[in-house]
Amino acid sequence: MSAPPVTELNTRARDIFRLVVEGYLTNGQPVGSKTLAGPKSEGGGGLNLSPASIRSVLAELEGLGLLAAPHTSAGRMPTETGLRLFVDGMMQVAEPSAEERRAIEDRLSARGPIEAALEATSALLSDISGAAGMVMVPRREPRLAQLTLVPLAPTRALAVLVGEDGGVENRVIDLDEPASASALEQAGNYITARLAGRSLAEAAAAMRAELSDGRSQLDAVSRDLVERGLAVWSEDAARRPVLIVRGAANLLDETALGDIERVRQLLDDLEKKQAVAELLESARTAEATRIFIGSENRLFALSGSSVIASPYRDREGRVVGVVGVIGPTRLNYARVVPMVDFTAQTLSKMRALGKIIG
Repeated sequence: MSAPPVTELNTRARDIFRLVVEGYLTNGQPVGSKTLAGPKSEGGGGLNLSPASIRSVLAELEGLGLLAAPHTSAGRMPTETGLRLFVDGMMQVAEPSAEERRAIEDRLSARGPIEAALEATSALLSDISGAAGMVMVPRREPRLAQLTLVPLAPTRALAVLVGEDGGVENRVIDLDEPASASALEQAGNYITARLAGRSLAEAAAAMRAELSDGRSQLDAVSRDLVERGLAVWSEDAARRPVLIVRGAANLLDETALGDIERVRQLLDDLEKKQAVAELLESARTAEATRIFIGSENRLFALSGSSVIASPYRDREGRVVGVVGVIGPTRLNYARVVPMVDFTAQTLSKMRALGKIIG
């Protein structure tokens, strides 16, 4: 059911609807007419209306599909349709304070590899939202600038890959046969001279073609080193997780005890990392933060969860991944949305400044 435009609600209906939604998002409980009529000083809505008049408006909002009345309570809570109307047309976001901005920037400012930054980002989003933080790791395919093979032991070598983006990665290679320092140097020079500027997949394909055609002047040992030097990254990329989730335990708060089946379903959903990553992938093309509420996405239709997601960028301004938060539909959208957006902006800025490698 699509939500009616906010303009179709009169002032009284808008005020009552807003109070119900805000009360529900704050406490996670249905809001009754007596609460709405009570004085603000006691946590009520401070409406200058009788409970009977309020109940009449609540019934109208329920008829529009914006509110629902759980059978265990006389109060009302927003439906997914109502939440969408509130988020899109009525919510007043609470921009991060200067102190909160500094805290986010400090948390993400440490120099290091992209994996460490994404782990920190996911944990940060969990702390901010009180729910679970998620970061989709970019499917990286670095282009080669240089590869160096350094001897560690007779049958072990350290492969040092430098990408065109300035990223540096190290891998230890186990060798079937002992290799001399000169053989390692020859293999590294071969890759750097002939395959620089190509992605790992392109480099591996070109290398195999040259070796199989007999065009390479490398000896058998160096050929083996070249193959291993490239394969170690291809294998690593295949194993690389596409999603980092932190703070799932936050989903098991006091309010979850009465709805444990929904939480169990949500935790099951989070185990399907590929499916969750595909959902976040749909936010890559967004110009700003996207909000998915409940059954608007089939993946979370049963658990009735919401996802807030925002894309982040690399040094060239290209969208390379998505950061987000997942939790119950009663997330504090007004606070979490701008926090997720600012975190994505900060992660992009740190990458642009070269503080995050990869």
